[in-house]
Amino acid sequence: MSQKALGRLFNATPAADGVWINVGDQAAGVTFLGYLGGGVGDTFTLQQAKDSSGTGAVNLASVSEYWTNTGNGSDAWTRRTQTAAATVVTAASATQNAVVVEVEGTQLADDYCFVKLTSTGAGTVTAITRDLGVMRAPDNLPATGV
Repeated sequence: MSQKALGRLFNATPAADGVWINVGDQAAGVTFLGYLGGGVGDTFTLQQAKDSSGTGAVNLASVSEYWTNTGNGSDAWTRRTQTAAATVVTAASATQNAVVVEVEGTQLADDYCFVKLTSTGAGTVTAITRDLGVMRAPDNLPATGV
């Protein structure tokens, strides 16, 4: 039997709004998916820390590109660019209900290996750690927040 994608290609934290995710030695990066329906817009803030308790937490001003769409599969992703910042602001438009923000482990400062994306509204955030350092069966994957 072949190994499925979970544990081979990625690990996931579905309820990751404001949750520290370990990128360190577990993965090459993390892809955050944010969603806030109703076309009301949201602000998402990216931070880095040295551990899962948030030691040394600072904003990570590395987001110069992100992607948006309605989130329901009815439209393609739209590339958005900005001067590198720690925040992403989605407009009050249905075409920006969903957002994808990608963070590479190499973007973190030395001695920092945790990142989090936090919605300032009622948006949801899912974290997908990708390009795993070690492939494992899903029940042997390490917790993403430790």
